[in-house]
Amino acid sequence: MEDLGVSILDTAPVIGDCLEMGDVGALNTIDESAEVFSFKNHVDEMAAKVDELEQKVTKVSQFYSSLSKKQPNNSKVGSGAKDKDKEKQVISMKKQQQDAAKREAASAKRMQELMRQFATILRQITQHKWAWPFMQPVDVEGLGLHDYYEVIDKPMDFSTIKNQMEAKDGTGYKNVREICADVRLVFKNAMTYNEERSDVHVMAKTLLAKFEEKWLQLLPKVVEEETKRKEEEAEAHRDMQLAQEAANVKLARDISNELYEVDMHLEELREMVVQKCRKMSAEEKRKLGSGLSRLSPEDLNKALEIIAQKNPSFQATAEEVDIDMDAQSESTLWRLKILVKEALEVKGKSSATKGGNDNSKRKREICNALAKTAKKRSKKRSAHPDPCP
Repeated sequence: MEDLGVSILDTAPVIGDCLEMGDVGALNTIDESAEVFSFKNHVDEMAAKVDELEQKVTKVSQFYSSLSKKQPNNSKVGSGAKDKDKEKQVISMKKQQQDAAKREAASAKRMQELMRQFATILRQITQHKWAWPFMQPVDVEGLGLHDYYEVIDKPMDFSTIKNQMEAKDGTGYKNVREICADVRLVFKNAMTYNEERSDVHVMAKTLLAKFEEKWLQLLPKVVEEETKRKEEEAEAHRDMQLAQEAANVKLARDISNELYEVDMHLEELREMVVQKCRKMSAEEKRKLGSGLSRLSPEDLNKALEIIAQKNPSFQATAEEVDIDMDAQSESTLWRLKILVKEALEVKGKSSATKGGNDNSKRKREICNALAKTAKKRSKKRSAHPDPCP
C-alpha cells in the first residue's frame, strides 16, 4: 500500500482540512448521541473479535485436516486403508476407549497363557536335583556371609519368584520376560558370589544352561505376542488420534458456524444503529473525507476495507483509490466516521510523544490528491452549476 493515491469525490475539501478536520466526531442530534456511538463501538469491537476468532478457527481446522491427511498407511490394513481411516474418524471417543479396553484384556489373556507355559519350564528347573540351593532366600546371617549384600545388589530365589507369579494384588509380574530376568538373576547371583570351581557355582551354571535351552523354545511365541501387542497399541493410538482430530475439526466447524451467526446478528445490530441515525449531510461527508485524509496508512487501510465490505467491486488494494462519498451506504459512512473519530483521538494523544515523520510523506500525497480533486470538482461545478446548492 505504499505510495497510495487517494481521492475523495464529491467532498470539495480545501487544503486546510488536511490539517484540521474539525469536529468530525460530534453529533448534532439526539439520534447521534454519545450513547449511540458507544453502542456502535461495542458492536464493532465484538465484530473485530469475531473476525479474529474466525481466523483462529480456520487455522485449527486446516491444521487437523492436514494431520489427518498425513497419517501413514499401514501396509497390513490393505487397499481399503484410507476408507477405513475415514470411517474411524466418525467413531466416538467412548467407542475407541471400549475397543482399547477389549484389546488390552485380550492381550493380557494371551500373556497369562505364556506365563502359564513359562511356569511349566520353571517347574522343570526347580524339580532338578541341583535346584535346592536356590529355592529359598540366602541365609546370610546363618551362613555368616557378611559381605553378601556388598557383592549382590538384588538377591533373588525361586520362592520369591513363585510368590510374585501368584500375587493377586496387582504387584505380580505383568510380562513373561520379567520372570525370565529374575530366573536368570537367581543363577547369576550364585555364580557371581561363589567361586567358579565351587559346587554352587557349577550347579547354577548348569541349571542356567538348561533354562536357556527351554526358554529358546518358548521365545518365538513371546516375540510373536510382543509384536502383536505393539501393532495393537499403535493401531489403538492411531484410532484415538484420528477420533480426537475428527472431534476437534467438528468443534472448530461448529464454532465457526456459531461465529458466523453471531456476525450476522452483529450486522443486524449495526443496521439498527444506522437506522436510528439521520443521513449524513454534504458538509459532514466533506469533513469525513477530510478526516480520512488525516489517517495513518494502517488506519486508512482499515477504512478501505470497510468500504470494500459493502462494495465487492471496490479495489481496496489498488495503488490509486477514488472514494465517492455519495456512493457509500449510510452504514459505511457511519462506520467510517467512528473509525476516523477513534483514530484521530488516539493520534492526538500520541502526537506529543511521537514525531509522525513516517506519515508525513503519505499525508502530503493524500493532500495533493485531495487538492487536485477539489480543483477538478470546482471546474466541473463552474461548468455545470449544482441545481441543489
